[in-house]
Amino acid sequence: MLKKFLCTLALTAAFAAPALAQDKRVEVGVLFGWTFADGVEGQAVATPSGVFDRIDPQDSGKWGLSLGFLVTPNAEVGFLFGQQMTKLEISGTNTVEIGDTNINTYHGYYAYNFGDSDAGARPYVMFGLGATNYGGVDFTRANGQAGTIGSETQFSGTVGAGVKVYPSPGLGLKLGIQWTPTYIKSDAAGYWCDPYWGCYMVGDAQYSNQWDISGGITFRF
Repeated sequence: MLKKFLCTLALTAAFAAPALAQDKRVEVGVLFGWTFADGVEGQAVATPSGVFDRIDPQDSGKWGLSLGFLVTPNAEVGFLFGQQMTKLEISGTNTVEIGDTNINTYHGYYAYNFGDSDAGARPYVMFGLGATNYGGVDFTRANGQAGTIGSETQFSGTVGAGVKVYPSPGLGLKLGIQWTPTYIKSDAAGYWCDPYWGCYMVGDAQYSNQWDISGGITFRF
C-alpha cells in the first residue's frame, strides 16, 4: 500500500511540475493616461489680483507602475505607483495659475480577476490603501517676491475597474478607470446635540479627488 501511494505521489508531482512552471503568477505593468482632478475650498483671501477661496490641480496626463502577485488564479495583491504632472491654480473672482507640481500616489492593493487564468480577456475590480503626496510649488507673488508651497502627504484610498487582454501568455494590454479620494481637511459645520451625550462640534470633510482613465502594457512571469 505504501509503495502504491509513493508511486501515485511521484506521478502527480511529475505531471504537476510542468503546469506550475507555466503558471504565471507575477504581473508588472506600465500605464499612461489622463487624470481629471479637483482640489478643495477654503476661507476667502483678498489679494491685489482678486479674492480667492479655492485651490485645484489642473486636469493633466499621468503615468504609473504596477506590481502584482496572483496568490490564487483570481485573487491578486500588489503595489501601485502613479504620478500626475500638473499645474496648481487658485480661483475665486478669477483664476490664477501658480506653478508646476507633481501628485504622486502610493497604494497597496487587492484585485479580483474574473475568468480563468488562461483566458484571453479578464475583467477586474480592485481597491487599495496608501498615501498621496502633493509636491511643493515655487511661485512668484503679485508683489514680485518669491513664494513656496511646501510638499504634503495625506492618507488616501483608491478603487478601480477595467479589463486585461492577453494576446500572448506573457504579454497583456490593460485598460481601466480609477478613483483616488484623498482627505485634506475638515471645516467646522456647526454643532450636533444628543440628549445623552451632550453637544459637540461636527466637521465637513473635504477630499481632493483624482479620476484616472489609463491604459498600458502588462508583462506576466
